[in-house]
Amino acid sequence: MHELLGEGSQFLIATHSPILMAYPNATIYLLADGPPRTVDYRDTEHYTVTRNFLTRTEQMLDILLDRSPDPA
Repeated sequence: MHELLGEGSQFLIATHSPILMAYPNATIYLLADGPPRTVDYRDTEHYTVTRNFLTRTEQMLDILLDRSPDPA
């Protein structure tokens, strides 16, 4: 992909991958409530979820695996 971009190619990619979204100079369109709009990479939900998982792994696993403490 990088080589093809260097030759002037363009790509339209639908992804949830924060790795692909981080590609330099990528334009990210958010397709959610309302018309499509451009957003910064760090303002995407996928970036936030991945960052939280990497920096707060145990807390995120608790949420994902529903490992909340039982109320006594």
